[in-house]
Amino acid sequence: MSKQTFEIHHSHRDVTGGWLRPAVFGASDGLVSNFSLIAGVAGGTAAAGGDSTAVVIAGLAGLVAGAGSMAAGEYVSVASQSELAQAEIELERYELTHRPEAEEQELAETFRRRGLSVDLASEVARELSRDPEHALEVHVREELGVDLHDLPSPLTAGVSSLLAFSVGALIPLIPYVLGADSLWPALVVSFVALFGVGVLVSQITVRSWLYSGTRQLLLGGAAAGITYLVGSWVGTGLG
Repeated sequence: MSKQTFEIHHSHRDVTGGWLRPAVFGASDGLVSNFSLIAGVAGGTAAAGGDSTAVVIAGLAGLVAGAGSMAAGEYVSVASQSELAQAEIELERYELTHRPEAEEQELAETFRRRGLSVDLASEVARELSRDPEHALEVHVREELGVDLHDLPSPLTAGVSSLLAFSVGALIPLIPYVLGADSLWPALVVSFVALFGVGVLVSQITVRSWLYSGTRQLLLGGAAAGITYLVGSWVGTGLG
């Protein structure tokens, strides 16, 4: 009888963190927030009879302030999450050292809830508990839902957010830096970029690229449009 072998023909995307999520959403936030800011200032300066200098200054300020805020917020968020996970891991390590029998029973109960028979669950828990470090990995994964050796990096998340936000925020500003004196060039490049960011978002979700791109375009365009109207209203009052 020939030995039958099986091959794995699929892989899963990273759903635990890393750099992709903060990078994609950082770029999205940078693009939407700075495009809206630039649209609002452009609407205000046009209504008040000013030039585009204020738009460039506002856009640069929004880029720097937003990137710093985004990076700091993402770093603190991920660091807090990791610190909490580390504290719980140390608690689990303590329990395994001082109450190994109770932890083994707890693991067996987990396997019984997963559908194993009482005897098999107890045997599997006993085998896994022979190696304390291996047992810790299993307990952490089963009880906390995290990988002991793959906790998210605050630095990676912070730097990814900083760079991605900066790139996104720079896009609507480029036409003005190159000499544009109206909102239309920034509008065109921002709409294209919004759709592109939506397509990137679809890579970490289950939505189609067309749906994600269109949704991002409509939401970003609506935010910029509302801000433009507010800026025009304020500019008219000041003009």
